[in-house]
Amino acid sequence: MNAGFISCHDCRKLVDAGKTEKGVPLACPRCHADIHFRKPNSIARTWALIVTAAVLFIPANLLPIMRVDFLGSQSFSTLMDGIIYFFHEKEYGIGLIIFIASILVPLFKIIGMTIILLSIRFKWKSWLKHKTTMFHFIEFIGRWSMLDIFVIALMSALVDFGGLTSTHAAPAATYFTAVVVTTMVAALTFDSRLLWDA
Repeated sequence: MNAGFISCHDCRKLVDAGKTEKGVPLACPRCHADIHFRKPNSIARTWALIVTAAVLFIPANLLPIMRVDFLGSQSFSTLMDGIIYFFHEKEYGIGLIIFIASILVPLFKIIGMTIILLSIRFKWKSWLKHKTTMFHFIEFIGRWSMLDIFVIALMSALVDFGGLTSTHAAPAATYFTAVVVTTMVAALTFDSRLLWDA
């Protein structure tokens, strides 16, 4: 930015801001996307999405995420019920994968993005490289949180034997999906260069 160049957020082309009208180009010459020195309203949008994710994270973990109908009786299970079940059955690998993907990863994304946003707000200049690395990790790991929803969708499709037994998504599935989507969109709307502007 100090050198007078703008990086396109879509194709990463560097555009000389001095060659454009009033110093600010309207669109990227390569991909025609709108370009700016920094993503507009990046911090406000990211805060809104992270706060939404934090609020939705509570019902996603407290409400049942799956309903099993077996011979006319219904049983509900939360995320933690499923994890505890796998540990009781000595399936530690599966239990650990579900615990990491469904509990730790969304929590890590919410806490990590909050730390990054607070660093910008209070102009904390330490550990900038580590925070940037953490952001890129959050951006990469986001999609893997959908593992639990994928398992429920797969079970709903495969385990459907009418009145004998069937599996269905419960209310927490909607909240959990919303948590994953809002944290993913928060990572997309955030401009990591804002960390270094201070």
